[in-house]
This record gives sequence, C-alpha cells and structure tokens, in this order.
Amino acid sequence: MSKKRREIPVFDHPIIETHCHLDYLKDRPLEETLAESQRVNIERVITIAVAPDNLAKVRELSNVAPWVYGTQGIHPHEAETYTDAVEEEIRQHAGDEKIVAVGEIGLDYFYDNADREVQRDVFRRQLQLACDADRPVVIHSREADEDTIAILKEFENSLTRRGVIHSFTSGPGLAKYALDQGWCLGFNGITTFNKAENVRDIVRMSPIEQILLETDAPFLTPVPYRGRENAPFYLPFVAENIATVKDLPLEQVLSQTYLNSLRTFFSER
Repeated sequence: MSKKRREIPVFDHPIIETHCHLDYLKDRPLEETLAESQRVNIERVITIAVAPDNLAKVRELSNVAPWVYGTQGIHPHEAETYTDAVEEEIRQHAGDEKIVAVGEIGLDYFYDNADREVQRDVFRRQLQLACDADRPVVIHSREADEDTIAILKEFENSLTRRGVIHSFTSGPGLAKYALDQGWCLGFNGITTFNKAENVRDIVRMSPIEQILLETDAPFLTPVPYRGRENAPFYLPFVAENIATVKDLPLEQVLSQTYLNSLRTFFSER
C-alpha cells in the first residue's frame, strides 16, 4: 500500500507566487490550477516569459484573472532567437498594467543552449531595457556566477529597480554580491531536496527581508509531491521549508516574504 501524501497546508496569511510558467502546465486545466491555488491562499501569481513565441501568451495569461500577472523577457537558452523585433516587442509591453518585470533573463553555462557571448550580449540588452522601462528584473544564473556579477556591476548605478535572482542554486559569492546590492533571492522546491544542502546554506545566509517564494512550476516540485507536475498551489510547502531551514516562525516567513514580493514587483501598483 502506498503511503498517502500529506495534504497541502492552508495558511491564514496569503502567499504570492513570484515565478511559474502557467503556459507549460499540462496535468490539469488552467481554471482548476488557479482555483486550487486560491483555495490554499495564493493571492497573486506571476507567470514568466522565456521565449519569443510565448511573450504574447504570457500577456494573454496575465489577463485571465485580476490576480495573475506576467513578465516579458528572453531566457538565456533562447538568446540566439533574440532580435531587434523581439526587443521592440518586450519594450512595447514592459510597461503594461499586468506586466511586472523584465525576465526571465540571464546566463546559463550549464546547458550552453546558446553561445555564451550571445547570452552575455542579450543579457546586457535586456538589463538596459529594464533600466529604460524602470522595471525590476527576474534573473536566471546557472554555472555563470562570475559573468553574472560582472555584468550586473555594469548596471549598478542605472538599474534603479533590482528584482530577483530566481531559483537560486549558485555559490555564496553571487549570493553575497546580490544581497549587498539589494537584490532578492528566489527559492523553490529545491530547498526540500535531500541533496540540496548547498542551497539551504544560501537560505541560511540570506536575510528573510530579501527572500522570495516561488515554485518555477511545472518544474522542481517540492517534497512530498516530487514526481508530480509542479503547480503554484504547492507553494505552502516551500514556505514551511524556508521557516524550518531558517529556524523562524512560519508566520514571520509568510508575512515578510509577502511584503518582499509586494516591494519587488508591485511597489507602484
């Protein structure tokens, strides 16, 4: 007989899902996913753009409910698809009412799906776009700590709205630089994985005032639901785990990460 998984906890305090990909979810209808997310007190959801062919889809999804928002940006995996026309599309919509950030942008030297020099160029171009639009940034960085720091340093004085390095799995050097510069770090189900002590070490060193909660759904489903498609409604497990790792009251984690999310993405709304 298989062991019954624990039910998803429902907390009194609302939670903001700062990073997911609603257009990638396949296991259930979107309406069902959103209804279940509301049931467990997910107050707002940010769905993230990654490629030219889903920029418009993310804008469409950001309008399916008043509490769903989106971003516009090109992931480093897709850097070689970045063109002047794509940049213009992002620029035109970066200030839309339901678009809260430029992202997901950055560097990925783990998979190297795009030439590294192209990745760096596209990263710089989109950081400049965020500066011009006065928007926060959602950053992806994997196995690229030194170059991520070097490029962010170029924009220290012009990027007035920082943002988040999401799904943080990098080393303490990038973490310290980002935290010192006022960035938030995003943590998800990885923090519940047995072999992710390095990520939990970063959680411990990060002030709770600079932590954001995310799922990165449909990826990285937290324990105890690993093996299933991830979804925003699993976010309570991430919140619980952050509280455990940091040895803080759950209510403090919920209230502070909620305020962090508002400050990062909704300060003008």
